[in-house]
Amino acid sequence: MTRATPAEPDPVVSMFAADEASRRLGIELLEHGDGTAVTRMTVTAAMVNGHGIAHGGYLFLFADTAFACACNGHGPVTVAAGADVDFVAPAREGDVLTAVAVERVRFGRSGLYDVTVRRGDDVIVEFRGRSRGLRSTPGADRREA
Repeated sequence: MTRATPAEPDPVVSMFAADEASRRLGIELLEHGDGTAVTRMTVTAAMVNGHGIAHGGYLFLFADTAFACACNGHGPVTVAAGADVDFVAPAREGDVLTAVAVERVRFGRSGLYDVTVRRGDDVIVEFRGRSRGLRSTPGADRREA
């Protein structure tokens, strides 16, 4: 399902390998392709808020990681231009969550992606990300959108 050839490193695998935030939270990249990605994460005690449910920031980060993997499958380097999230149901310590990211449309250097986070069949989060490909001009600021 990946698109890289043996002579060409896979941009998503390279990006994910350098993503300390996602890897330290135990997020796993299960699969990816042009415009798609599937990730998995187990909610730990450190991710639970004072109400005994997963903190929304961790759920957003998890969905955002799947989004990043999906929108970087095309190349060049692509970043988030914005995102909206709807928390549909609570997640709790020990829950194993899966995020499925799907490209809806790309136009110019921009794109729209939907990510659904589930615990089994239960929807936990719906996330819509807006992407922007960075210009690939020599010397361009890495943060340029």
